[in-house]
Amino acid sequence: MEASLPETDLVIFDCDGVLVDSEVLSCRCLSEALNGVGVALSTEEALKLFLGRSTAAVVEYCDTLGRPVPANFLTDLAQQVRKTFRSELKPIIGVGALLADLALPRCVASSSDLDRVTFSLELTGLANHFGPSVYTSQMVKRGKPAPDLFLHAASAMGAQPRRTLVIEDSVSGVMAAKAAGMRVWGFVGGSHYRSRNGDGLLREAGADRIFDRMIDFWTEG
Repeated sequence: MEASLPETDLVIFDCDGVLVDSEVLSCRCLSEALNGVGVALSTEEALKLFLGRSTAAVVEYCDTLGRPVPANFLTDLAQQVRKTFRSELKPIIGVGALLADLALPRCVASSSDLDRVTFSLELTGLANHFGPSVYTSQMVKRGKPAPDLFLHAASAMGAQPRRTLVIEDSVSGVMAAKAAGMRVWGFVGGSHYRSRNGDGLLREAGADRIFDRMIDFWTEG
């Protein structure tokens, strides 16, 4: 079965927490790395501060604390994340079937680095659903919650913002999509929302709809 959505020419998917269940894994790695350089931060605190944001936000945070990270910090962090993903990363349940049924252009727009996004998609068997249509914060001046990345992705895909649907799991991502003039659905089915009120957080940020299972994608819209 193939299915489409009314008044939608493009669906933009965030990667972490929407396509792959990576947020807890990556924030655990970040917490361990920061603690290793003298910046005390738990995994839960890392989720609250950096969910949906780029590593530039981490560097800026440490700078404001007066504890700038070492020159090799981001490289070492990326290596640890890749090692952890290789052994533990899984796709979000049901997302492969959803993408197979989706008869619309789609792309990825992620705050993570391009290397990490492509690695995650290949590792979880999702890369073929997107081909080269992968856009990251490295490609724009301002990352989420600014609208730049989503506007860049829509432009590259030849879609108008008002006819674009974004699937996001983070407050910063929802805010970015709304600022771009796009519809946005909040997904709260990732493991990072098992003990947090993701529904409330994303609704307050402006999400037009909330869902927690990919099998329910078509129940509205």
